[in-house]
Amino acid sequence: MADTHNELKPVQEQTAPAVRPAAQPQSSEMEIDLLGLFFRLLERSWIIILAALIGAVIMGVYSFKFITPLYQATSKIYIVGSDAAISISDLQLGSSMTQDYLQVFKNWQVHELVNQRMGTDYPYSVLSGMVSVSNPSGTHILVITVTSSDPQEAMDLANTYANVGREFIASRMDMREPTMFEQARLPVAPVSPNKTKNIISGFLIGALLAAAVITILFLTDDKVQRAEDLTRQTGMPILGYIPMQDRKRKHRSAAVVYGRPTHGKEDVKHE
Repeated sequence: MADTHNELKPVQEQTAPAVRPAAQPQSSEMEIDLLGLFFRLLERSWIIILAALIGAVIMGVYSFKFITPLYQATSKIYIVGSDAAISISDLQLGSSMTQDYLQVFKNWQVHELVNQRMGTDYPYSVLSGMVSVSNPSGTHILVITVTSSDPQEAMDLANTYANVGREFIASRMDMREPTMFEQARLPVAPVSPNKTKNIISGFLIGALLAAAVITILFLTDDKVQRAEDLTRQTGMPILGYIPMQDRKRKHRSAAVVYGRPTHGKEDVKHE
């Protein structure tokens, strides 16, 4: 029995044959994808250029035909006074009252007086949205800017607001009446829309949209396009290509690479 036990022992110690681990996919997937995306965008560059031109044309037509041009006119008033002799206290008072003067042009009565003198019937919300008043830093000047689709109306409103504001400050606030510093001039060119900027924006938007669509289609495409794609997905090397006889032209040969025929000379590659 001892001999039999000794003879069976080596058999029990035999181990199963080692299993070769499967090849792992390459770790350079991101680099290959970026390179493939670059060449895909380069291949479809004509689509990107065409989309950019279409975007530029659309924005150009929209800017010239569908956007109403707006004009701006500006008048200025000096908020210290009209007397020849101005004391230091007048200057200090003018600086401290600047914010109060700015509030004058938000008063609904001022807008109503402007409507009466202009002969218009703009609602308060519309008229107040057409005018803006600012005070440049370190100055005693109020800048009154009016925006309108009619250049003549923009100039008239700017001058009327300046005159009404001066009178309102003198009568209602019991202050020295500001003087007219600069009257508005007739604007010769619209400030909006900026047609050149819109056309360039349409060009860029069209190009970006086309590039985005091509990128999405590339990233969502799970078909094997090249031999390297199959190698990356399976981790298995490519041994070669299978030649295929062309049905239409029998004197030529074709190679099938993963289901996609590539017509031409037979070319067998080994890796």
